[in-house]
Amino acid sequence: MTLEQLKLFTIAPEIALFVLLAAVMLADAFLKKRSEVLVHMGSLAGLVFIGLWQMLDALTITPAVGMNGLVVVDPMAALLKSGASFATAVTLVYARRTLADQSMAFGAYHLFALFSLLGGFVMISANHLLTVYLGVELLSLALYAAVALRRESAVSTEAAMKYFVLGALASGFLLYGMSMIYGATGSLEITAIQDKLAAGNADRLVMVFGTVFLVAGLAFKLGVVPFHMWVPDVYQGAPTATALLIGAAPKLAAYAIVIRLLVSGLFGVAADWQQMLLVLCVLSLLVGNLVAIMQTNLKRILAYSTIAHMGFMLLAIASGVLGEKTDGAVNAYAASMFYVLTYVLTTLGSFGVILLASSRGYEFDTLEDFKGLAKTKPMLAWVMLALVFSLAGIPPTVGFYAKLAVLESAVAAGYVGLAVFAVLASLIGAFYYLRIVKVMFFDDPVVRVPEQMQCPIQNSILSANGLAVIALGIVPGPLMAWCVVAVRTSLGA
Repeated sequence: MTLEQLKLFTIAPEIALFVLLAAVMLADAFLKKRSEVLVHMGSLAGLVFIGLWQMLDALTITPAVGMNGLVVVDPMAALLKSGASFATAVTLVYARRTLADQSMAFGAYHLFALFSLLGGFVMISANHLLTVYLGVELLSLALYAAVALRRESAVSTEAAMKYFVLGALASGFLLYGMSMIYGATGSLEITAIQDKLAAGNADRLVMVFGTVFLVAGLAFKLGVVPFHMWVPDVYQGAPTATALLIGAAPKLAAYAIVIRLLVSGLFGVAADWQQMLLVLCVLSLLVGNLVAIMQTNLKRILAYSTIAHMGFMLLAIASGVLGEKTDGAVNAYAASMFYVLTYVLTTLGSFGVILLASSRGYEFDTLEDFKGLAKTKPMLAWVMLALVFSLAGIPPTVGFYAKLAVLESAVAAGYVGLAVFAVLASLIGAFYYLRIVKVMFFDDPVVRVPEQMQCPIQNSILSANGLAVIALGIVPGPLMAWCVVAVRTSLGA
């Protein structure tokens, strides 16, 4: 393979996704009468193809750096891109009916979904600070616009403004942190930064300050305390289809840049960012679970649940190194990857239930709406039961094994007290999760809305979503082994 071919090979998934995006844009612009079917089916076919392609790459690809050090391809990138592609495809399936019911621009929603995924791909493969920022802005700008897609809604417009303003602040933190790291090392390439740190050729004080700002910007993208202010407001104010778009695939991209920047680039100052992550973890577990108890809007409950789950994921990342010892790094980072992948799977199903339960002109998004759901829509109630059990970490769902893997990593790193705290926080979280179960199965229905024609494809995928949560809980080994191999190969651990 020639040098030029290698350069294109490293960004082949991004090129394929861009071609798909351009085709969807042209179809939406010029094929007015048939554009909806073509846009939807074309997007799904392209995303499934890219997802399967990247899944195969995750098994066979050899790590390589391309585009003059701007991007990297490795099994971790391929696995996360595969997950993000499938997550976006499932999002489009769940959202299709709601887009028509809420008079949202069908083609625009698909374009925003593909643009955000393209930004996520760039973030996942980034090996350069400018590539990271390019991906972050591409993903973020698409999501800002998607939140405001329901233009006649003042609530959605307000949510978009909050998201945009706070997102701009987070971008400022990221850029300032990157500029300080560049000043300390003289390089923007992530692997070169790590080499400079390892050789002791970096200004330590400036590096620490830069790391603080960098972690703050990353914390906003993950939505952890105290940078969580946008999460509940945006989840509630955005159309449910957009809230799902924000809560699923972008989490994989945010996780990727945390690993790329902190583990691959700033491992030399791990003792500093590790302490910051532990503080963010404790605050997120505490605030996320406690505040969720007081919520009655289901989307706000899921928002605070997200905050708590991202705190759990940070616990695994922070457990990868203990002083000079890195013996547990592979298991800890693999546990964090397994956690974020399975969390996205559960989030897809949770918002999918809300979307499929809603009817034209009425959105099921409060606990009151879900009363007696087992009597009116039993399939949705049983799927939601499996998903809620997974979020709470109750066996035999995958959420239990994901939490167990994180706790094992924390205990192995010596954070026994933090592991106990995480278990207690999860017990608090179980209260509001089980309250959803109680409302669905033991309360009488109080909301009367017109029955909506059900889509067999949506119901089938939602059922498969629920079954996958249980199946991965019973047989988690293959996915966890895949994560271990991806981490070991990609990070050279």
